[in-house]
Amino acid sequence: DLPCELHSWRQTADYSPEMRQFACILHLYHIKAYDYLRKIFPLPHPYSLTKQVFINSECVSSWLSNNEAAAGFSNNIFLRLQEKVERGEQAYCCCALMVQDMSLQKQQEWDPQTQRLTGFVDLGAGVLDADEAPLASEAIILMAVGISSPWTAPLGYFFVNSTTGHLLAQLLRQTINKLNNIGITVLAVTSGATACGAETARALGIRTDPERIQCTFQHPPGSAHSITYFFDICHALQLIRNALQCFQKIEWLSDTVRWQHVVELAALQEQRVLEPCSPKPGRPRSEESYHLKVNLATLLFSEGVADALEHLQKLGLASFQNCSGTVKFVRLISCLCDVFHGRGPYRRGLKGPLLARNYTKISYLFNEAKSFFVTLTDSMGRYIIKSKRKLGFLSFLLNAESLKWLYANYVCPEGTTSHHLLTYAFSLDPLELFLKALQQACGSSGSPTCTVFQAAYHKLLASCSLAPGSPHSSGLGNMSSLDISLSRRRDLTLGSIRAQYNPARGRTPATAYPYCAGLLLRGSALSNALTDLSLHAQSITCTAGFIAEQLASDLQCEACLASLFESDESRLRCGSVLYIKKLGGVSLPSASVYHITSILEQVLNRYGKVGDSSKTTKLWYLSLEQKAFQELLGESSLFPTLTSHLFDGELCVNNHYTVLVKAITRLYLNIRTNHAKHLNLKYPCGKHRLKRLKGKHLFPSPLGSCQSSQTHAGS
Repeated sequence: DLPCELHSWRQTADYSPEMRQFACILHLYHIKAYDYLRKIFPLPHPYSLTKQVFINSECVSSWLSNNEAAAGFSNNIFLRLQEKVERGEQAYCCCALMVQDMSLQKQQEWDPQTQRLTGFVDLGAGVLDADEAPLASEAIILMAVGISSPWTAPLGYFFVNSTTGHLLAQLLRQTINKLNNIGITVLAVTSGATACGAETARALGIRTDPERIQCTFQHPPGSAHSITYFFDICHALQLIRNALQCFQKIEWLSDTVRWQHVVELAALQEQRVLEPCSPKPGRPRSEESYHLKVNLATLLFSEGVADALEHLQKLGLASFQNCSGTVKFVRLISCLCDVFHGRGPYRRGLKGPLLARNYTKISYLFNEAKSFFVTLTDSMGRYIIKSKRKLGFLSFLLNAESLKWLYANYVCPEGTTSHHLLTYAFSLDPLELFLKALQQACGSSGSPTCTVFQAAYHKLLASCSLAPGSPHSSGLGNMSSLDISLSRRRDLTLGSIRAQYNPARGRTPATAYPYCAGLLLRGSALSNALTDLSLHAQSITCTAGFIAEQLASDLQCEACLASLFESDESRLRCGSVLYIKKLGGVSLPSASVYHITSILEQVLNRYGKVGDSSKTTKLWYLSLEQKAFQELLGESSLFPTLTSHLFDGELCVNNHYTVLVKAITRLYLNIRTNHAKHLNLKYPCGKHRLKRLKGKHLFPSPLGSCQSSQTHAGS
């Protein structure tokens, strides 16, 4: 299909589709071969492959781009970005660039619209349609992310049959060219901390040797403009977890980091403990009963795990003695994670954006981490940083150097005003959020075909907004960058470790407890408020505790899970260890959960006659939810422990606070209406009366249509 005459290659405007495909594929797959062949054939300059030709403000020519949602760069997205830059919107003048691949199902299909076969490799210059052409097995997706404002822009995708580091490096350089052409400066590139990601970094000129780290590469090659390189933090954490698990024991100077400490914490069974309480005037000294329970939503490398290990060591538990080395290691990794997950300008300390006022503390932390990592050894005295489990540690060291470079050259360069950086932009979280939306739009949990992928991408692109903080219209509800970060790190929680070592005792949904008419424990916040424990008050408390346990069985957020049970504010937090009081086998809920359920009971008493089957419709449920939310408006005292947690994600109405209130509301209404219907209970006018039927529990099992998955998506 290719002409051999030299004159046929001189005018690029006259190139056939096959000639364009040949030039693009050769350039992307092997730049040296392309440069060599240019000495024989007058192939176009590499810059021409992505240069756009405009006629009347409309792009009519760009070899690797398409106006529709076909493979290649999305012309529409680049035009919209260019408009924002030309309007002087400073937030769009600089960005971070990230790349990730998504597996595809190899399948050849007939497209009736184009009258062509699909499913082949496509790099934006047209589908390779031939009997011997390879079928696509992966889609490479590129995204630009704002570094001072949380905007995201999916730039395009490419169908390939194998992903290599050299191919990704070439695609990244072409993307940087296109962004530079419209006035956007790329300051950083992020890839996964994988074999392909490491190969991409080397192809761009990045070095990860701890003694001579090179964290930037020049683009164009040989120019003065440098771009930093980051490895995804979530991938790096998984690699460090793998290293600790494989070595079991890591030595650091005089301390020892032991994997077994974490395993013992995750496997810790719920146990009853007695603690002395403060004596009251005229009363003898007494003891209070608590149930010690592990918060399985806690991340392995978190302050919660470090605090819990210290607390259990102080309690004298034999499994947690001599755990100071493990505590130091977990706490150091936790602090590093805080630095690289800054999402908003309102956080403080290490979790805030990179600013001049917190750089000194961050720089000290980076120096401490480097001195720590380079001295880690296994039980045989071999350095971890030189072992086959080194990539996770090297990723943190490279990211630290890149962030320091950005501070010196972008945040506070000499003679310029100070900027700030949202460090979450250097992780793959924004791109993973888009990929999750893309997967849902594909309509299946498996790998999509090229045709299904293109249709889903077109759907998302049509509703894509470049405004800061706008979610992708995907059916994902209001999942935020915080939610996707927690979801991606779900296999790094104590619950995942427990399930790995004890599959039968992993995080299973809470079982239905029988109704108990026992008295509330003395000294609790709820017992002070409910001095007259009627059957009605006990039933609400029991149901509220049952709801807390149901929600806790599927929550991924440590702070939200703890807020369901914290009924004693005088007790100090002990990290991932919770001290919970119980009422007849059911965990005593927090005051906020109880208050919400009390309001819901009043709403049911006032507006609901659940014995009437005609009112158990979806519209009726929605009307009850609306009535409950109206009653709860202005309840500023709800979940006081979540006040600072609200700043972990984007500042919006649908944060973890409101999601938690909605989850409790829907679950309570579901349980109360369904079980009242089964037991033929009615709410008469006047005083609310509940009767316990002979031989039946008030809250029988199963829970019918109650589903924990609908309650707190991504939290």
